[in-house]
Amino acid sequence: MLDPHALVARAPIETRQELTCKDTILYALGVGAEEIAFTYEADLKALPTMAVVLTYPGFFWQQPDYGVDWPRILHGEQSVTIHRPLPAEGRFVGRTRFEGVEDKGPDKGAVVLVSRTIEDEDGVLYATDRRTAFLRGDGGCGNAGAAIPRPTPIAIDRAPDWVITLPTTPGLALLYRLSGDTNPLHVDPEVARAAGFARPILHGLCSYAVAGRAVLRAVVDNDPVRLTRLDARFSAPVYPGETIETRLWRDGDTRVRFESHVVDRNVRVLTHGLAEFA
Repeated sequence: MLDPHALVARAPIETRQELTCKDTILYALGVGAEEIAFTYEADLKALPTMAVVLTYPGFFWQQPDYGVDWPRILHGEQSVTIHRPLPAEGRFVGRTRFEGVEDKGPDKGAVVLVSRTIEDEDGVLYATDRRTAFLRGDGGCGNAGAAIPRPTPIAIDRAPDWVITLPTTPGLALLYRLSGDTNPLHVDPEVARAAGFARPILHGLCSYAVAGRAVLRAVVDNDPVRLTRLDARFSAPVYPGETIETRLWRDGDTRVRFESHVVDRNVRVLTHGLAEFA
């Protein structure tokens, strides 16, 4: 069973990565990007959402010493702050920490706040990744560490300023997982059924990146340097091959609120969306 105090007390997981142009292009293709700026090594630009896989420590929850019901884990919320534009290649160090555990109660699961800093080898900070993992099978474990932050809901009562519709392909999860997220929930039908899904679902961070692409296209003419923060809550799964519609509202000069829907099933899949710009 999950021991929340032991989890929060764990030493940071340190990971190192030599990022190549090939890695940057593979990530862009894995989130459905086709723009030449993100997929051709001549003057290649990195998508800001690539921070979620940069120095990613892998699906560590499968390791027995964590003591969790890993097939039932879902991604809850995601926040990335870009402190300086990501390069298309370079050497990076990531440090992943477990900041807090919130027990929802027996049979209700637990939420874990996980953060990762991404620096170059000289200690220059490029991005901070903060996410919550919803451990559906580990309720009743108790609380530990920092309180879990609550995202701000969208409170704009008007039609969206932009609506961007982007498709996904049936094989997108197979491509996205090559950037480091090897959770079998997204590829193995048996694991998906055991978790309560009819078939493998798209990685939450892939649908998050599709929304990020919509933000870039709508607001800053696909200039990745200008995006400095992207937050969202995952409210429902996306299946590979579905179409994602992102609705965006301007909220001042440097902020946009957004939410995303699956057109095929008329289901809202991302909520509490927030993007900030330099």
